[in-house]
Amino acid sequence: MKIHARIAATALLAASLAAGVTACGQGGANSGGPAPDVSVHATTAPAGRAARDAPAMDRSAPTGLRIPAAGVDAHSMLRLGLDADRALQVPPVAKAGEPGWWTGSPTPGQTGASVLVAHYDTAGGPALMRHVAKVRAGDRIEVPRADGSTATFEVREIQQVNKKEFPTHKVYASTDRPTLRLVTCGGPIVDGHRSDNIILFADLVGGTE
Repeated sequence: MKIHARIAATALLAASLAAGVTACGQGGANSGGPAPDVSVHATTAPAGRAARDAPAMDRSAPTGLRIPAAGVDAHSMLRLGLDADRALQVPPVAKAGEPGWWTGSPTPGQTGASVLVAHYDTAGGPALMRHVAKVRAGDRIEVPRADGSTATFEVREIQQVNKKEFPTHKVYASTDRPTLRLVTCGGPIVDGHRSDNIILFADLVGGTE
């Protein structure tokens, strides 16, 4: 199912992006089947954690994704825009091992909310985020960039929500500091698709050359 949006309307555009990983969980007859149902407990970094926000980085496109806690080490990054129907393009099943960056959001490390999406599973079976349940608040997300630098984020919050209750504003609203939102799928398969989204909210804590 596609959710349409007009670029000029921020709220509607965000609603389209919320559907960015609806293709998760389509078990295929010629595959090993979908990944196991996944649920995560909503977690937030301890309230007493000292703020360690790093200075914003210059614009530079992401070229990969590393999440050590989830065994993610992708060496490429798809560019996701809007198709002719103004719905978010999604990583194709053939590239389920690659994350995608919505090019309408800041590059990772810039001021604002950079948005990445990746599959939990597809018709081909388990995908890039198949171990998302292992991620905890405080874990690191590293995003290599085209200029040779790496933007390092720390997971602040993990949330699992039914796709019908997607927190659009929380995920896509602009921020005054560099942040990252990584959206994947979770929950059981309902009518051929995962019922939920799992969202990692992270803050920039370092940028290296």
